Amino acid sequence: MNLSSLVDSFRQNLVEFLSAYKRFFYHRLTRIFFGLNKVKRVISWVLYRQRGRFAQPLAHFCLTIFIFFGVYLSPRLEAVLTKTESQIPNLYLASPVGALEEIDLYTPQTVISPIRGEITEYVVKEGETLSSIAKKFGVSLDTIIWANEIKSAKEIKAGQKLKIPPVTGIVHKVKRGETVYSIAKKYGVDPQQIVDFPFNTFANDETFALSVGQDLVVPNGVMPEIKPPPAPQYVATVPIQPGVAGTGEFTWPTSGYISQNFSWYHQAIDIANKDAPVVVAADGGWIETVVMSHYGYGNHLVINHGNGYKTLYAHLAKVNVQVGDRVNRGATIGRMGSSGRSTGIHLHFEIIKDGVKLNPLSVLK
Repeated sequence: MNLSSLVDSFRQNLVEFLSAYKRFFYHRLTRIFFGLNKVKRVISWVLYRQRGRFAQPLAHFCLTIFIFFGVYLSPRLEAVLTKTESQIPNLYLASPVGALEEIDLYTPQTVISPIRGEITEYVVKEGETLSSIAKKFGVSLDTIIWANEIKSAKEIKAGQKLKIPPVTGIVHKVKRGETVYSIAKKYGVDPQQIVDFPFNTFANDETFALSVGQDLVVPNGVMPEIKPPPAPQYVATVPIQPGVAGTGEFTWPTSGYISQNFSWYHQAIDIANKDAPVVVAADGGWIETVVMSHYGYGNHLVINHGNGYKTLYAHLAKVNVQVGDRVNRGATIGRMGSSGRSTGIHLHFEIIKDGVKLNPLSVLK
């Protein structure tokens, strides 16, 4: 056998050897790949079927692995860093004067940490103002005013304790029924700002549920303007007028349908009519009281019939009589409306006998 034949034989054997190994690794890797793919599909199916039931255990497992490697590698990492730092020349040791020049030993500074999550209680020092305190803590002047319910910035004095919120905005104490969205709307911010503040906690991190009584920081929140309730516009009354007496028989004061009957908690009848008809005196007498108001009974009047009876007409849109006027049975005294604490156009009608409210349906003719 010559040299050429030996080379050809070696080349052929090598090719067959490599081909065999190729097929071997190909089939082995293919089996491993499909095996891992099956495992992945099973895990995905379980997680989907359980709808996140294993999400928390999986997160805990990953965190445990992370801590394990952290504890295992930290001594080695510290040794590497220590060795590296020891190789860096200490310039200040070579020039101690230069090191002292870098430190200001004569300028006292008050450093307030900008990272705070809770309300800080601060005692006002002599000569301090609300503006200087706000600047020291990096919050707005209004933030301190709102947190301490201060009426005037000139009210503070040395020794006074102030509550300082962690950021500019509002610290709100959660009440029953409130949500992140309702609180955000109240103070004019986006709900995401409340959620993003890292020190706010929630009873449920997925729904952002709140606990009653917890303090919730509302960054950049603005206290809504509180408007006082409107005061009565007019209240008038007159004493009994002798010689004036009703008939004791009562006619219907207006037209419509009964929207609410007499009961122990509603000692009157409500007569509703969307057309807002006129209201007449149920019997003769004199106008004892007229009240023009935006709440309660709203615009209402009382007729004294001089025989122990009185009638009350409430939620009027318009009053056509004045205190002291004498009116006959059926005379126009106003127009049905929805003034005061009312959800629709109606007349609240009461009949009172010697201070006791009667069911009008038992008296009306």
